[in-house]
Amino acid sequence: MNIGLYFGSFNPIHNGHLAIASYVLEHTDLHEVWFVVSPQNPFKANDVLLPEQQRLHMVQLAIQAIPMMKASDVEFALPKPSYTYDTLQYLTQHYPHHSFALMMGADNAERMHEWKNATQLLGHYPIYVYPRDNDTSIATQHPDFKYVQAPLYPISSTQIRTQIANNTDVSTWLQPAVYAYIKEHNLYK
Repeated sequence: MNIGLYFGSFNPIHNGHLAIASYVLEHTDLHEVWFVVSPQNPFKANDVLLPEQQRLHMVQLAIQAIPMMKASDVEFALPKPSYTYDTLQYLTQHYPHHSFALMMGADNAERMHEWKNATQLLGHYPIYVYPRDNDTSIATQHPDFKYVQAPLYPISSTQIRTQIANNTDVSTWLQPAVYAYIKEHNLYK
């Protein structure tokens, strides 16, 4: 089975994440997308992160009706900060009958040279790169990048958190169950 690993903080998961995952499933040879909730990204400060279990729960709520999408807490038990290479080594050992690929935005692809064991990642795993703006030049810079023309989504988790803090309605950007969970627990205020 070919699995696309979609790493992220998902703080919170929003409809843009789901649209990208759906597009990649429809237009590639991937059978499933696993949303890997990262407890600590080595490139981001974690002072605005909700606890990992809450973010995982929101991912589960967002994808509960989509059988080809799974929520993964694999990085919760691994050393922190989370490194993609280490997670892939763990998954490859524990799921020997699966083939894994990475899914990432062009902004992350541009920074791959800064990642731990980037050369090994590039040489051993397909990498599906989706646009984060209208620039597609990064997709042609490495033969392991497979560019997917996923739709641009004009929102980010950061913008959603800011809008919630400002009491702006964000219901159109979130799955109804995620929106209800955020409201019920008064998150991001």
